[in-house]
Amino acid sequence: MITAFVLLDVDVARVGEVAETLTEVAGVREVYSVTGRYDLIVKVVVAHNEDLADVVTGRIGAIPGIETSETVIAFRSYSPRLLAEGFALGE
Repeated sequence: MITAFVLLDVDVARVGEVAETLTEVAGVREVYSVTGRYDLIVKVVVAHNEDLADVVTGRIGAIPGIETSETVIAFRSYSPRLLAEGFALGE
C-alpha cells in the first residue's frame, strides 16, 4: 500500500465544505484541519502509484476551493505499537 499526505491551501470560506467533499473521495482515509502553513491535510492510502495519481490530481485537484497543494509520500510508518515490537525483537 502507498500512503501519501496531501497538504492543501484552501479558500478560507470553503474549508469545511472542501473537507466534507474530501471524505467522500475513494482512497482518502483521513482529513484534518490544521494550523500553520496549510489549511487541510489529507491522508491518502492506495494500492498503486497510478491510483495515487488518479486520487490526487484527478479527484482532489478537481475540488472547487482548493488553491494549491503539495503531496508527500510516506516511506515508513512509525507508531507506538510498531516501535514497541521493533524494540522487543532484541530482547
